[in-house]
Amino acid sequence: MNDSEINETIEQLCRSKAEEFHLIGYDQVTGADVWECVSDKYHKKGTPQLHEVVNDILSLKVTQFMNFITLSMYRGEIRK
Repeated sequence: MNDSEINETIEQLCRSKAEEFHLIGYDQVTGADVWECVSDKYHKKGTPQLHEVVNDILSLKVTQFMNFITLSMYRGEIRK
């Protein structure tokens, strides 16, 4: 897979996770929000291998996501 195919796959996974959150009532979540949450921990260590990124996206729980959003709001880092 080349870089553009990998990026498209990751975007698709993030959109899929956002759709999963929509099914349980979190209608405002976007794929970009999911990626922002998942990739937040990569800033210090760097981007891990593809299988780890996929696992991080697919195993993301609503509680983890909401904790990230809450902390980002307190820090003033939330996107509008």
